[in-house]
Amino acid sequence: MVGAEAPMLVITEGQLAGQRWPVDQDVMLIGRGEACDLVLPERQISRQHARLKREADGYYIEDLGSKNGTFLNGQPLAPFTPQRLKDGDEIALALCVRIRFVSAEATLPLESAPVPSMVPGLLIDRAARRVWVNGREVDPPLSPAQFRALERLAIARGAVVSRDELIAYIWPQEDPRGITEQALDALIRRLRERLAQADPSRDYILTVRGHGFRIADVSLHLKGQPEAR
Repeated sequence: MVGAEAPMLVITEGQLAGQRWPVDQDVMLIGRGEACDLVLPERQISRQHARLKREADGYYIEDLGSKNGTFLNGQPLAPFTPQRLKDGDEIALALCVRIRFVSAEATLPLESAPVPSMVPGLLIDRAARRVWVNGREVDPPLSPAQFRALERLAIARGAVVSRDELIAYIWPQEDPRGITEQALDALIRRLRERLAQADPSRDYILTVRGHGFRIADVSLHLKGQPEAR
């Protein structure tokens, strides 16, 4: 499988964040060792950490007995027990590298999509976890928590999203009682800073005092389907 027909691995967190790797072979070895197909430099990553393999019914991720574990959508994988991947799945290695799996079907429409540099306002690609602000890509990519915050606000399309709703969407695996308002405020502040790096001319996230937050009145383009939760 080559070109647009190949699925894609998008690194969203880690030293190689922002890089993309086409899955154009039947078996892809992932780890810190130089012999791996995808080499990750983090010390927490085992030399041969995980394996991605194509089967007749799709692609599977398998932990190779790594020291610090492999996680699929937040759930730890049992060693040497392959799990089938679906579009949008998040693979975490040792909780220091996060990789988004984008299926071939999801990547195909991108070829005929509008050129991001020509799209005004906010363009959010939910499959690839990429964001453009007035035609300029946010690079390096947003962290997973920052992206989820922006995604939830974009879904509301200008309506106010309460703090409780944001916390539940950003940190679905956490007890919301353990997430402070200060933690949410710090995340939103950093998200604003990242968007301002791409376009400092305006604020894209507005605070509605006593209620929550909302996206500013801008042209908004959401690509892809909501992530299963």
